[in-house]
Amino acid sequence: MGCLLALLALISPRLVLFLLWLFDDIIGRAFDGWAVPVLGFFLLPWTTLSYVAFWDWGPGRHVTGVEWFFVILAFVIDLGAYFGGSRGRRGDY
Repeated sequence: MGCLLALLALISPRLVLFLLWLFDDIIGRAFDGWAVPVLGFFLLPWTTLSYVAFWDWGPGRHVTGVEWFFVILAFVIDLGAYFGGSRGRRGDY
């Protein structure tokens, strides 16, 4: 199931977040409330997905060490989707 979700994440991280919300409680365990996951779903899907994935990864059930590098990398990818799209529309290559 994990490999299927990883392949689906390459297509749409929002789809994987929705499937995780529907079939698993990992998002509810990773976040205390509902506001941050909902905002993350709409504004920063890669960041939310990587935080949820790495939160459940280790034995301590929290993001530590090098895992933060991947969460920050996902944040940069999310920002690149917003700002790279406007740059492409302007024609600045």
